[in-house]
Amino acid sequence: MHTQRFPAAERGLKDIGWLQSNFTFSFSSYPNPVRAGFGLLRVFNDDYVQPGNGFGIHPHQNMEIISVMLAGKMNHLDSLGYKEVVEADWVQIMSAGAGLRHEEHNVGDDEVNFLQIWIEPKLQNINPRYQRRSFPRAKRRNQLTTIVSNEEGQGHCWINQNARLSLGYFEAGSTVTYALNPTNKCVFVFVIEGEVRIGGETVPRRDALGLWGTAEFTVECAQESQFLLIEVPINH
Repeated sequence: MHTQRFPAAERGLKDIGWLQSNFTFSFSSYPNPVRAGFGLLRVFNDDYVQPGNGFGIHPHQNMEIISVMLAGKMNHLDSLGYKEVVEADWVQIMSAGAGLRHEEHNVGDDEVNFLQIWIEPKLQNINPRYQRRSFPRAKRRNQLTTIVSNEEGQGHCWINQNARLSLGYFEAGSTVTYALNPTNKCVFVFVIEGEVRIGGETVPRRDALGLWGTAEFTVECAQESQFLLIEVPINH
């Protein structure tokens, strides 16, 4: 098994008052050619948005865009006609495809924290689409929950790529084994809360670990922990 560390302390930072973005990979005001992504995972931002502020209307094309809401309340408005509000434990996806426009604003009284994830698509210029699902923490206790997949289904969101995103929320002392096809697949593990151990490596809160070249790995939770697994192809 091969691993690559992505420490929180090495992330790029954009702080403009109403927005604080932590960039794991090269993005926006953080150009880093040696850290341009992990497999087909191209963007992983840990974003904080202050009340009454947000991202104005802007376009996307041919990218799978996923938002994992961790705290707060944020609206979503897009050119497909969707207008709704998402909050903690909600996940929303946009398969931008041939193109769409959207905006997101903090419409609550508290700070919004969400993970912004971009994955390269499998097919180009498909019809754009939007979807959201709720994954209450109480229903995810001590299990891995698929939140995004390449397969259509009622229990998760689906995107235009052979990828899978899973949320884990485990009590202290718990372990869980994750299996994958080692051929052309890698997994990015981001610790939202707590601390975990993988292959003898300790991964604390807000750090991430990339893994490849293995058919499975075990996550040991040293304390109550929540983490996100992103399985993506290594290349097209």
